[in-house]
This record gives sequence, C-alpha cells and structure tokens, in this order.
Amino acid sequence: MTVAEKVSYIKGLAEGLGVDDSTKEGKVLAAIVDVLDDIALTLGDIDEELNDVADVMTDMEESVDCLEDVVYGDEEDDYDDCDECCDEDDYDDDMYEVTCPNCGNTITVDFDVIQSGEIPCPNCGENLEFDLSCLEDEECDCGCHHD
Repeated sequence: MTVAEKVSYIKGLAEGLGVDDSTKEGKVLAAIVDVLDDIALTLGDIDEELNDVADVMTDMEESVDCLEDVVYGDEEDDYDDCDECCDEDDYDDDMYEVTCPNCGNTITVDFDVIQSGEIPCPNCGENLEFDLSCLEDEECDCGCHHD
C-alpha cells in the first residue's frame, strides 16, 4: 500500500466516524488528515522525480561504460553493448598500450593519439610524450627494425 493509499484510508475512517469539524477535536483531526494528504502528494511527486533521475543516471552510466571501453580498451574489443554511442567502424584496429612512468597506469590509445605527440595521463595528469622519429628511420636507438 502506498502512502497516498494509506492517507486515503485514514480519510475514509475519519469520515466514517462522523468527526464534527465544528469541534476543537474535529478541527485538529481534519487538519492532520489534510497535512497527511499534502505530504502523500509531495512524496508521490518526489518519487516520480527520483525515478526520472534514476533513468537519466542509468543512461549516463551506460554512456560512461561505453567511453571507458573506448578509452581504456575492452578485452574483447566488443562494442555491441554501446551501439547507441559508439560505432565500431569509427575505431582503427591499431591500438597501443602506453604505461605512464609516473603512476604506472596503462592506457590503450590509437595511432591518431600517438601522432598528436602527447596526452595527459588520465590517472595522474602527467604529460605522456610520444617520439615517432624512429618510424622515419629504418633502425633507431631502441634497436627495433622497420621495413
């Protein structure tokens, strides 16, 4: 039984008792029932607003989950759960893991991010710089070989 239904039941009981509104006791009981009715209506409004907020929060949580999968990578690279905000065709298959030397946080980035030259670490804010000069040479200081 909702609060509004309980208040309606109490109103019915008060009317069934034949409470006289002209007496002091009757006026008090009528005022109490009116206040209870107002409280029940207000609670009903708050409950509806809370449900609306919960719906918005659920939508936001799904969007954040989708963005986390895109930014940090998903083990299965499965974007099916976030079709509303993500399109798998928008992402290259060339993803790279980068570990922040300051906090040790590992993030996954695409080549476009690396080409930008630098990004802040999403965990600690340390500036992560990317050196692409070895891609221009066939052999670089790191010992890797490029064909």
